[in-house]
Amino acid sequence: MKAAGKRHSAADGRGAYRWALPIAFLMILLLPGCIGRGEQALTEGAAPAGKSGKDKVTVSIGIQQSLGPLLIAREKKWFEEAFAEAGAEVKWQEFQSGPPHFESITAGRLDFGIVGNGPVIAAQAGKVEFKEIAVSGDGKKGNAILVPKGSPLKTVKDLKGKRIAVAKGSSGWIFLYRAIVQAGLKPDDIKIVQLQPDEARPAFQTGAVDAWAVWEPFITNEVVAGGASVLADGKQLDLLGPGFIVARSEFAQEHPDLTVLFLKTYEKARLWLTEHEEEAVGILARAKKLNPDIVRQVLDNLEPMNAVITPQFVEAQQSTADFMLSQDAIKQKIDVTRVVDNSFIEQALKQAAAGK
Repeated sequence: MKAAGKRHSAADGRGAYRWALPIAFLMILLLPGCIGRGEQALTEGAAPAGKSGKDKVTVSIGIQQSLGPLLIAREKKWFEEAFAEAGAEVKWQEFQSGPPHFESITAGRLDFGIVGNGPVIAAQAGKVEFKEIAVSGDGKKGNAILVPKGSPLKTVKDLKGKRIAVAKGSSGWIFLYRAIVQAGLKPDDIKIVQLQPDEARPAFQTGAVDAWAVWEPFITNEVVAGGASVLADGKQLDLLGPGFIVARSEFAQEHPDLTVLFLKTYEKARLWLTEHEEEAVGILARAKKLNPDIVRQVLDNLEPMNAVITPQFVEAQQSTADFMLSQDAIKQKIDVTRVVDNSFIEQALKQAAAGK
């Protein structure tokens, strides 16, 4: 709801993986020292996330390879401006997908990020100390299963026995398995190839895999530029997969004012994006070196949110958590409400409406 490590087979990372997320994998994911190459290192000598240097607090923000308000705000340096006025400085970390965000949160190196539903559940099951502080999108068209141009695969059932690239633990991973179970297949009916997006794309384009479960902007980029087809997405299957803005618990507790400020600044970027779409297309296209037409279509598919986590989203998240438990992807039942904290977004939206 969003790090590219080494491939997991001795040859080239194209080995098949079963569905269940082993606890060992989850623990490795959360070890402080296991930073992959999808994460951009902090500036050498900088204060740890949320900690004071000399007189300033350092706020570390994670960003995925995605298009939206967070990237707009980074390009315009709105977070830097807002936090400077509050006596804080900003550091950015880049990730290929959602799970590595929580690795950095656990290590105390990350304060804020935006991730999909699957990584949030895995992190809660792994006892990571974080809070969901707002919902960033409903995810209905944010995840999809792609097949290459000319593929004979036409339905989800056709995936039986096929090799599917996906970043394990990501929102695309969760969507893939909910889709195949809905289609009447068993987890063992497919062959998972664990690849981060930058690895999955060449594998998909060269036919090393039969399908790719991924999110935007990779979906639109492959459809428009590569002629790929969407085999299924959340809207078609009526699968809600919300994304969330998350905060490291200790940071939010120690700096509630800065947590509200983060959400207010994000809201500024979200509103600006909706009101200046063509200018936003240009900024995002340049930042990611993408065709503006692709960026435009991605924005048409997404409706960025910065909203209270309503019962609808809580229910969807609990349903996903229960599904993961039923498939042995997590080892114990979790209550997803325990990581929900709407107090910051309620205050942020109230202040924004009042022009504060």
